[in-house]
Amino acid sequence: MTDEQGEVIRTAMSDARLPETVAQDLARQLMHPHLGFVLFFCSAEYDLPALGDALRQYFGGVRLVGCTSAGEITSQGYGRSCVTAVGFDHRSFSIACELIDEMDRFSLIEAQQLVERLGSDCRSNSLAPIKDHSFALTLLDGLSSREEVVLSALSAAFGSIPHFGGSAGDDNHLSDTYVYYDGRFYSGAAIVVLINTWLDFEVFTTHHILPLEDKLVVTRADSNSRRVYELNAEPAAEEYARLIGVPVSDLDHRLFAAHPLAVRINEHYYVRSIQKVNEDMSLTFYCAVENGIVLTAMEPGPLMPNLEALFERLEQRLGPPLLTIGCDCFLRRLEIEGNDTSEQTSAFLRRQQVIGFNTYGEQFNGMHINQTFTGVAIGRPGGRAGR
Repeated sequence: MTDEQGEVIRTAMSDARLPETVAQDLARQLMHPHLGFVLFFCSAEYDLPALGDALRQYFGGVRLVGCTSAGEITSQGYGRSCVTAVGFDHRSFSIACELIDEMDRFSLIEAQQLVERLGSDCRSNSLAPIKDHSFALTLLDGLSSREEVVLSALSAAFGSIPHFGGSAGDDNHLSDTYVYYDGRFYSGAAIVVLINTWLDFEVFTTHHILPLEDKLVVTRADSNSRRVYELNAEPAAEEYARLIGVPVSDLDHRLFAAHPLAVRINEHYYVRSIQKVNEDMSLTFYCAVENGIVLTAMEPGPLMPNLEALFERLEQRLGPPLLTIGCDCFLRRLEIEGNDTSEQTSAFLRRQQVIGFNTYGEQFNGMHINQTFTGVAIGRPGGRAGR
């Protein structure tokens, strides 16, 4: 960030291939006497055990957390096969974090105890009251199928503290996703970060998906495995393919992104993205889908005007952003690449100081959602615009 911001936030990226060189690059760009915490997102192509060891070696006692991604958002815009990172100054951010190593056994009582410990850790730095001056970030194993269990418990425990996050990816391979905590990469795990600051911020979510008339009723599903066997009492893949007018054999990520399904809650639509077609003609989703719910057929609207309107509103409230941490669904990235707007979108994210990653799902105040751009915008020192 610019000199006028002091050391409030620094950003870094490395596209080196050797883990030790990556760690050297990031440390050179981020280290300073008041560095208190580092958040990073990395391609799953790296030798992850070696990267974990190198990061611990080069950052000494500084706490780092992160996860693997399905694409990175760097200070230069969209990236691939690289690492992007943010360093936080402890004079402006009091940050506490914990690992949930068994997501499927996480309970409300454990969530309440975890949030209490995080709050206690943040208060020890005496920056600002926890209430109204804190937000939480969750990084979850994107292939665990347990996001809803963890988020439900955490949402109740957080109360009025806004929270957002993203599910780790693996460069679109859908095989192994990891979160990083205390020198190691973990699968089947989650990280919860509580960030307390005297700076203004806003947690947000947005999407550009518009409803159509067609509806599909989930008539047979296993919500634990996120697998839908029947839609409208027909084999799920066949009924979905019929709806969008293609053979089942053509179904792939790009078609799923172009023809999403959503559940309506009150006046809002929340996308339930399809992950894959199974041999038995069932569909596996990225979010839990239950028997009896009605899915509305959706179509993408214009993406850039939606993003521009979001950041215009954020700037009216916060002033020009110091930093935006963004969790951007990897299906949005596929859509952007498919319609040749990558450079335009990348340049816009760069201007808005976005650092983040492409996810296998986003989290917003306890909900697990898909095909959104979700995150937090942090205002510059000096308060809100017009204050």
